[in-house]
This record gives sequence, structure tokens and C-alpha cells, in this order.
Amino acid sequence: MTEKKILILDGIGGATLGRDIHACIDNSEYYDLAKLKQINLYKPRSALAKVKRKFSEKKSFYYLPKKALSSFLTVLDEVKPEVIFVIGFVYRFINPEQLKDIAKSRNIELYLYDTDSCNLYTKRREFIYFIENEVRIYDRVFSFSKVVTEFFNRMDIDAIFSPFGANLIERQSGKFQHEVLFVGSADLRRCFMLEHIVDYVSIKGARWGRNEAILSKKLQEKIDDKPVWGEALHQHLMGSKIVLNITRGPFYAAETGVNLRIFEAMAAGCFVLTDYCDEVAELFDIGLEIETFKGSKELVEKVAYYLSNDEARLAIAKRGQQKIRQQFTWDKRTQHMLSYMG
Repeated sequence: MTEKKILILDGIGGATLGRDIHACIDNSEYYDLAKLKQINLYKPRSALAKVKRKFSEKKSFYYLPKKALSSFLTVLDEVKPEVIFVIGFVYRFINPEQLKDIAKSRNIELYLYDTDSCNLYTKRREFIYFIENEVRIYDRVFSFSKVVTEFFNRMDIDAIFSPFGANLIERQSGKFQHEVLFVGSADLRRCFMLEHIVDYVSIKGARWGRNEAILSKKLQEKIDDKPVWGEALHQHLMGSKIVLNITRGPFYAAETGVNLRIFEAMAAGCFVLTDYCDEVAELFDIGLEIETFKGSKELVEKVAYYLSNDEARLAIAKRGQQKIRQQFTWDKRTQHMLSYMG
């Protein structure tokens, strides 16, 4: 597949994985969909479209794409791809049906790396819209979630389970600045779970301030309410004895969600403690490469145990990083997906 010219269209450019994948494909060009030219008067046109939709018979979800199709066509003319590989989604930027028609007219293959469908679980109409109007346009879909992959297959969508990857980072020796670090946005499940380990945890991420009414004063003092990315994130991860992953409530309810944070932390040689799901157990050897908990009681017990047992904690972290090196670098994950293209 790498002999074909591949255009990577990134719908989630705020994260690095689209650029990481691009770095692993020699014959590829990268474009962040957010950088396409926006259509004129987008806000009033979007509002008008919603009003028309409301008073029509079609009361299902609709999203007016933000970007000018002419801007996208200019990119295609410059790159002349034989393959388009979408990261995340396109429907918020350009109309998926138009993308399908353009690809067909130019004999371009279409593939999607589904990285975000689980974030639509609480937005039922938008989730259905994504499935019916975007996912079905692709020649093949790769999904980070095994549960979602199986769902796509039941819906007669050609899908392949393709977990995330990460770039290896050699852990530097030094003092730990966090006993337990949680990085992520707030949701009800996370708020409640973190109260149980308030004496040990440091929290970084967005949307915590708006949840103050349900947070204890003690937990509020542990929160740095702003996102952290890139090098700053890596430094915090490597400066933590335990990197805690708590999946969002809708992910947990669907028994899915081996998210990017797990791979990033393990690739940096960190000890990762995450809530259990079958997908984690299928990818990693629990107790040897990663640790899991199934409830607040077990969370408290394992935090206490691994904070007081450095040797056991560091051994798991070392084996976890080795597993990433063997199977889950972005180079290996990208080559796996390329092998299913064409």
C-alpha cells in the first residue's frame, strides 16, 4: 500500500496521533481538516439550517459542515492522492456524501481510523448520524475499540480492530512529583472514583471547575483545571509513581475503551492502573504489564499496595513498556492498518 500516495485527513488535530501515523508512512501527505477555509457566514447559515431542520419532517441530527468544499478540492489537486485516510471523522468539516462522490470520480480509496465514536455514546442522534452518513462511505474502517468493531460488523460495515499505539520515550531517572496522576476531563464517574484516593491523587485536565458543586474541598485542591499536552504531558507522566486511567462513564457502560492515555503512559515506562474491561485483558497481561481495578474498593487497595511496593510497581512498568515496544509502537500499528488497505 505504501507505494500509493496517501493523504491523511485529520479530524482530531488537537491530538498528535494523526501526525504520528503520517510520520510512519513515507509516501503520505498530512492535512489538518481544521485548517481548511471556513464557509462564509457559517454561524448564521448553521443556525438557519437547524431552524429549517426543526420544522421539516427530518428531525434527526444534522450538522452543517464548517469548511468550504473548494478549499478541500484545492488540497486534492495539489496532493493527487490515490488513498485518503481519515483520522476520527470528516462530517464536521465537509459533507461525507460529497467526499464519497469526489473519491469515486477520482478513483480514490477511502479509509477511516475511528478514534472517537465512543465519545458520541451520550449523543444518540449524532452517533446514529455518524454511522449512517459517514462510516458507510469508507472502503474499510479501523476502530480503536473491539466493541465498536464488532458493532460495525453486525451493521454490515467492513471494520478491523486496530488499537492505538504510542511513540517510545525513555524514562529519565529523577524524583517523582506525583504519587498518583490522573489526566483527563471531568465526568461524574471520575469525580466519584477520585474522591476515594483524594489523599494521593493529582488531577490535570479540563471541565473540572464546572463540577465544583459535586467535589469535596479536598479534591478541588488537587485539581489543575487545564489541559496538558505534548512534552509537558510526558514530563508529568514520567514524574508519577502511578498513572491512573478511569474510563468515562459511557465507555465503561459499554465495556470498552482502551484509550490513548494507556499507550502513551506505558510507552513512557510508567506504571498504569486502569479500570478493567475485556479489551485490556486481551491486549495486556494484567498484573505483569499493567494493573486493573474493578471498583472503588479495589482501586484504594491497589493504590496503597503499589505506592508501598516500589519493586513490584517498577517491574510491571518495565514489562509494559517492553510490550509497547514489541507490538504497539505507531510504526507497528500503522503497518498493521496499511496491510488491510487495498
